[in-house]
Amino acid sequence: MLCAEWSGATMPVKKYLLKCLHRLQKGPGYTYKELLVWYCNNTNTHGPKRIICEGPKKKAMWFLLTLLFACLVCWQWGVFIQTYLSWEVSVSLSMGFKTMNFPAVTVCNSSPFQYSKVKHLLKDLDKLMEAVLDKILAPESSHTNTTSTLNFTIWNHTPLVLIDERNPDHPVVLNLFGDSHNSSNPAPGSTCNAQGCKVAMRLCSANGTVCTFRNFTSATQAVTEWYILQATNIFSQVLPQDLVGMGYAPDRIILACLFGTEPCSHRNFTPIFYPDYGNCYIFNWGMTEKALPSANPGTEFGLKLILDIGQEDYVPFLASTAGARLMLHEQRTYPFIREEGIYAMAGTETSIGVLVDKLQRKGEPYSPCTMNGSDVAIQNLYSDYNTTYSIQACLHSCFQDHMIHNCSCGHYLYPLPAGEKYCNNRDFPDWAYCYLSLQMSVVQRETCLSMCKESCNDTQYKMTISMADWPSEASEDWILHVLSQERDQSSNITLSRKGIVKLNIYFQEFNYRTIEESPANNIVWLLSNLGGQFGFWMGGSVLCLIEFGEIIIDFIWITVIKLVASCKGLRRRRPQAPYTGPPPTVAELVEAHTNFGFQPDTTSCRPNAEVYPDQQTLPIPGTPPPNYDSLRLQPLDTMESDSEVEAI
Repeated sequence: MLCAEWSGATMPVKKYLLKCLHRLQKGPGYTYKELLVWYCNNTNTHGPKRIICEGPKKKAMWFLLTLLFACLVCWQWGVFIQTYLSWEVSVSLSMGFKTMNFPAVTVCNSSPFQYSKVKHLLKDLDKLMEAVLDKILAPESSHTNTTSTLNFTIWNHTPLVLIDERNPDHPVVLNLFGDSHNSSNPAPGSTCNAQGCKVAMRLCSANGTVCTFRNFTSATQAVTEWYILQATNIFSQVLPQDLVGMGYAPDRIILACLFGTEPCSHRNFTPIFYPDYGNCYIFNWGMTEKALPSANPGTEFGLKLILDIGQEDYVPFLASTAGARLMLHEQRTYPFIREEGIYAMAGTETSIGVLVDKLQRKGEPYSPCTMNGSDVAIQNLYSDYNTTYSIQACLHSCFQDHMIHNCSCGHYLYPLPAGEKYCNNRDFPDWAYCYLSLQMSVVQRETCLSMCKESCNDTQYKMTISMADWPSEASEDWILHVLSQERDQSSNITLSRKGIVKLNIYFQEFNYRTIEESPANNIVWLLSNLGGQFGFWMGGSVLCLIEFGEIIIDFIWITVIKLVASCKGLRRRRPQAPYTGPPPTVAELVEAHTNFGFQPDTTSCRPNAEVYPDQQTLPIPGTPPPNYDSLRLQPLDTMESDSEVEAI
């Protein structure tokens, strides 16, 4: 059964091949010139007809004009095709009105930890920081009792130095604590006045053989960055659950909550640990519950919060800014508060009016964006939070990937891949040098920017912020009394005006803007421009292009037939031996043509035959017998193919 089906399927193919073979055997039906003349006489394009019909001078003129306009058409086509392949987009702005989901709101404290809970970890570092400040503020005074009790283990990894720039051509680097840490007095020349010296951070690797300096314009910036770097080394060695316990608890920071007309509490917030700001709390994140809609625009339908930032328990050298850090973002997205958040000042009521912008990018090949990050080569380290893709998550993951490959450890501020360790001075002594070198590397930033993509669909919240003092002097006493009693069950005031923040977050209006990309040049635009140029310069249409394609195919087919016939003729053309005697007679030729076993007589049987020179080849005399094709037996398929081709 299978053999029969296979045989039936191969019959049409075999028949077609036989037709092609017969056409090749017959040779071309016409020449290139005949084909070109036929095309010029029958084409719908205007120029070629005049080349054939006019006189010699007009033929030359029309030939040049046709050639010129054909070149113009090709040039214009190239321009339009190049423009189309550039994948340009046009941006359209549309307005809409509907009830919208309230954004997710993330609130954090400016201080990541309570100082009372981390003081034992930062004890040595704080003493060293106080000694550094004393050296900067009073470089000439004696610090015998101070320096003798300092733990210089941290200092030796990344010390602060003074750079004397009074002679710009020969700057002098001075150790802040002199040449010997145990010496009661600084080494000679280790101090200078504030105008002539700048504080810098010395970063070394390879056991101190390779060093560089990070300069600062102010000592405030230098000591702050140095303290944060050393605190990172300390906190990276603490277990994550212990770090959470050192931060601000939700019932301590969230004093009051009201969404629209419905009361809420700290239980309606989802906690996450953000290394820069410690414990953060997200309202309406939409991870386990449905996103809350906003009933109407206006302050009475938004979110109202009263926060206690506990400024009196801030880490003194780690948090120099007092206030609440907050961010509005879409549901199921990770809040990158350091990059996209805003501050709300203590002792004020901050009102935030929200407008919504929805961005819809076209995607490849028009815009380098991604729908869900699956086509991005960087591993998303924030996928454990079950959040959607964002470019900030990609950039942070990319930086952490470079940290692990270049420094052999991960930075404390970013999630850690499985099997890796956070950087610290004990296990990775050169990590600070490597980290700051990578952070200032332009190549690293450009590499991550080239590998990461924007999200194709994004929602941005535009905020209008206004502030006023809160509580007022007239109401401060009773408001603080009530809040203190609600949180601490105390009749005394346990809260301070410097530690409370009031927030009002609401939609200004339900109008939203949609910014959408669309192709600036689509296929309809391309075809219309190509056809317009061809019609304007050549007077042609799509049918003319089909005719031109047909003539090209015919040219190729004639060339193939000629090549096959030429190869076949060369194969048959073999050198014949010259006659050793007179040429055969007509009777011998007839006998040889009809009787394949016939052998003509040799010269020995004809003694009177005339002998010709060996180098001379004479034509066969007489009239050769007719070649009757009808007397030859041919396969049936071949005969059918001959008739079909001739009919065509």
